[in-house]
Amino acid sequence: MEALDDFDRKILVALQRDGRLTSQQLADATALSASQCARRRRRLEKLGVIKSYRANLSKRKVGLGVSAFVQVSLNNHGQPEIEAFARLLEVNPSILDACKLTGPTDYLLRVATADLDELNRLISEVLLPHPSVSHLQTHIVLEWLKEEGVLPVG
Repeated sequence: MEALDDFDRKILVALQRDGRLTSQQLADATALSASQCARRRRRLEKLGVIKSYRANLSKRKVGLGVSAFVQVSLNNHGQPEIEAFARLLEVNPSILDACKLTGPTDYLLRVATADLDELNRLISEVLLPHPSVSHLQTHIVLEWLKEEGVLPVG
């Protein structure tokens, strides 16, 4: 991994707050020229430091009123079972994020559904019937105190 300098970090912080910034707006924020900012942005994209650009949508305003975290434990940790479970995660759009963990829980899933009925279907008809799943525990989000934080690269 190529080292990031202070200017790269300033560009990354600014783009995390607003990915639509022009090179001139980045120049204003970093004290570099617009052309230098454009070159640095392309380099950061090519290196994979900047993975993509996307709109940050309001879950509620697009009809996803329930957010939850689901802890999943597997009963079998063989490679075929893990791969099958990973495929299940990939094809289900309600599962936003999935992390493999240490400790008694194998995976932590962040999910968003329209309502509790849809969350129940996800748990009862998709996750629990999977042959590798031993048990799960669901935590429904009552209120987001901090969401979609900016990575501390500055």
